[in-house]
Amino acid sequence: MDERRTVKVSKYLSRHLRHQPERIGLTPDSGGWVEIGALIAAAGAHGFPFTREELDRVVAANDKQRFVIDGTRIRASQGHSIEVDLGLPPVTPPPYLFHGTVARSLDAIRAEGLKPMNRHDVHLSADRETATRVGARRGRPVVLGVDAGAMHRDGHVFHVSANGVWLTKAVPPRYLRFPGPTDDGR
Repeated sequence: MDERRTVKVSKYLSRHLRHQPERIGLTPDSGGWVEIGALIAAAGAHGFPFTREELDRVVAANDKQRFVIDGTRIRASQGHSIEVDLGLPPVTPPPYLFHGTVARSLDAIRAEGLKPMNRHDVHLSADRETATRVGARRGRPVVLGVDAGAMHRDGHVFHVSANGVWLTKAVPPRYLRFPGPTDDGR
């Protein structure tokens, strides 16, 4: 499968496993799982056919590990806008996590902190490099430090998805570290 086809199938899966399963007649269970056979049949019936082999290649090749297969079922690892319970246990975060964004969002973030927007949780990265790549999807990236250790001590709950994305409901402004001229955001 060529790179363009891989990206198209991945985007299709993201749209229909994370945001709009009903658009192709899917009804995920409470954990976000759908039967692979039903997904492939629904995609084909709605003009986007792909094979199980293509699906397996997309899941295996995705550098962000956006999808998880469990036997005959598949779901997105995180990033849902539909109601799902991923069943992730609370975990103690590392002292610092990172969030990639762009400069045009900084005023709102300084005032309101990080909010999940149309998703269930704020997504954080364990390393600056990943946060940089995430921020770069929308322009020139700005990486914010998140004092996750202080948040955890103050009662905020963290989860980590199957693909290593750290999740929390929100990050109030007082826990954010904005990079300055000589500060790396930590």
